[in-house]
Amino acid sequence: MALTQLSLAEQLVLTLAALILFTSFLLLAQNRIVSLIHTFAWQGVLLFVTTCLMAANSGRHHLFISAGLTLALKVFFIPWQLRRLVIKLDIRRDVEVVGGPSLVMIAGGVLVLFSYYVVLPIRELSFLASRNTIAISLAVILIGMLMIITRRKAVAQVIGFMSLENGLFFAAVVATYGMPMVVELGIAFDVLVAAILFGIFFFQLRSGIGSLDVDHLNRLHEVDR
Repeated sequence: MALTQLSLAEQLVLTLAALILFTSFLLLAQNRIVSLIHTFAWQGVLLFVTTCLMAANSGRHHLFISAGLTLALKVFFIPWQLRRLVIKLDIRRDVEVVGGPSLVMIAGGVLVLFSYYVVLPIRELSFLASRNTIAISLAVILIGMLMIITRRKAVAQVIGFMSLENGLFFAAVVATYGMPMVVELGIAFDVLVAAILFGIFFFQLRSGIGSLDVDHLNRLHEVDR
């Protein structure tokens, strides 16, 4: 189906999907933790707009509640919580990456191509106009996993995990017009609890090994008695 044959709302959804994928690459490219948090917040804004658009286009008004939860948690609360922890722990310096930044970006591009290849049979069987966004959702999920693998700082890995969850949420909204409200509320609560637990984890990690670099955990060894 050509892009011009889609409705205006469907074209907007595809545009927002491309922007969400672009923010995933921005997350890979950021070398400062504060900029990483701000980019994650902008990805949350795009998810909020997409959810509102799908709610208005499909007539499923419960999605507005999901959009409100996305705005409250992923745009305001979690970025604010992460910024507060970064300032308190004084970790606003550069983000260390395993391997070169160029190799990481190339790996992200390969994951996008892989996502389109994997989703191609599903896309051909789907009758939803938003079926092209499934591959982008999978790419956002895989790029989130790539962030978890390639970043050394625990804060950056947490943002990668949250970005992965954004990809899952985006797929649920655009491919199935939302999940049951009980499931959505449960996921929102889990994300809220995870943000609080991650904060506790940061403090425990910092007090235990004196750094948030997870590579220091590999240097721990049992003391001989």
